[in-house]
Amino acid sequence: MTNHVEERSPRKTARIAGLLYLLAGLPAPFSLLYIPSKLIVSGDATATANNIHASEMLFRIGIAGNLVSQVGFIFVSLALYQLLKSVNKDVAVLMVVLNLIGVPITMLNELTQFAALELVSGAHYLTALTADQVHALALLFLNMRELGVNIAQIFWGLWLFPMGYLVFKSGFIPRIIGVLLMIGCVGYVLQSFSAFLLPNLDVSFALFTGWGELAFVLWLLIRGVNLKQWEKRVLASA
Repeated sequence: MTNHVEERSPRKTARIAGLLYLLAGLPAPFSLLYIPSKLIVSGDATATANNIHASEMLFRIGIAGNLVSQVGFIFVSLALYQLLKSVNKDVAVLMVVLNLIGVPITMLNELTQFAALELVSGAHYLTALTADQVHALALLFLNMRELGVNIAQIFWGLWLFPMGYLVFKSGFIPRIIGVLLMIGCVGYVLQSFSAFLLPNLDVSFALFTGWGELAFVLWLLIRGVNLKQWEKRVLASA
């Protein structure tokens, strides 16, 4: 019975990691893409402010979704560390560190959304400013939030490279997934720096290079790991 439990353990760890990854990633499309597309009108501060004021709860749900997602990714990185540390412990630590750097950047960046929300709230102390000034400031904070996302996105990408390397070298998860994860790293980093250096370039690199994460999550959930190869890797690292 003990051997049976130990044999199931890596698959259980893989599926836990996959489930956590899936749950942590679910709020992202809603919070980062859907809500901004519904509420933010590019170049129109007044329309944007009116949209946020009229859909305050939706806006708050988006903020909460981002925060919950980032907390989730802390546990994702720890679960993946347990799964992949036998491949190379130092690289696994690097993977966790890069993820943990991105988490506080992303969470603190949500303060800009709270600032925009406060500006359109109609608080009494804001009467010192004209309506146009309030709306312009709110849009400014939302634009700063977008730049903050691009900064955080550097680390969303960087942690994928050691993850991809570990998957590629593991032998118990298909190598192609490791390659796709490393390509995903390049996509995120290119996306960030293109926003800084070429702000008028409207190309979403991550949209084309981010499929490795989805493939990884699905593999962990459906197949887990190759037990024989996992055992070989564990014995080799002992």
